[in-house]
Amino acid sequence: MIQVSWQTVLKHTCELGEGPVWDNRENRIIWLDIVAGEIHSYYPSSEKHTVFKTGQMTGAAVLCESGELLAAMHNGLYEINESTGQIKFLVDPETEFPGNRFNDGKCDPQGRFWAGTMSIEEDIVNGNLYRYDPDGSIHHFESGIGCSNGLAWSPDHSTMYYIDSPTQQVYAYDFDSETGNISNKRIAIKIPDGGGYPDGMTIDSEGMLWICLWDGWGIARYNPAKGELLQKIDLPVARVTSCTFGGENLNDLYVTSAYTRLETADRASQPLAGSLFVLKNLPVTGLESDRYKRK
Repeated sequence: MIQVSWQTVLKHTCELGEGPVWDNRENRIIWLDIVAGEIHSYYPSSEKHTVFKTGQMTGAAVLCESGELLAAMHNGLYEINESTGQIKFLVDPETEFPGNRFNDGKCDPQGRFWAGTMSIEEDIVNGNLYRYDPDGSIHHFESGIGCSNGLAWSPDHSTMYYIDSPTQQVYAYDFDSETGNISNKRIAIKIPDGGGYPDGMTIDSEGMLWICLWDGWGIARYNPAKGELLQKIDLPVARVTSCTFGGENLNDLYVTSAYTRLETADRASQPLAGSLFVLKNLPVTGLESDRYKRK
């Protein structure tokens, strides 16, 4: 068992904190408040906290090799220059689904951006999974998704993992790193009833998945090859949303959370809901965040 203790990173809370990404060039953690349309940055060495307002719900933001951010928002994909404040529209594959918004997204090891959508109403199964390539082309892979969420790739790049939260399952696909195509979809992990819903996730250098549990009060570390729960790490909030490894040695686990739609009594009993947490100096390390490699 990995011995861990948590702490909050700063006092700020997000209504729907999500999508943490460690920027190894700037030594900062980036995360989102989806509902507020905010991209947050925190620099541990200086304790500097900045907020970039996008103007619309923002489900994911990833680093680009060129230094900008690539964001998946309500109305499509955008390039963001934090220095100038410029937000450049790129593409919207869902103009026929105005009731959808982009949710979680991540780059694969070859620099392609994967992101999925979900209905804003949340009770409509109308989401899709897309891949946005370095040449600007966009490709559709899955439909009939309830809530498109966590993505991860195995350390050897042969397997892609993907979460559709309402199913309480983590899917595995064979991943062709050259073409970016996926095949042989199968269930890798099933979250038991009452254990919460799988949300965002990350993978460590040993190939184990760290899965955040919405209404599950923590994070579960699983062996995806066996579907085996290795450890559950409890947090003081119900709605744990996503995580990523960061820090100089990639052995600090940053974890986002939410207070959205909590009843008044639940909100009062969870004063830290919406906080960004960190589990420091873990005995396992993560992998560097992959960047979008525009051609």
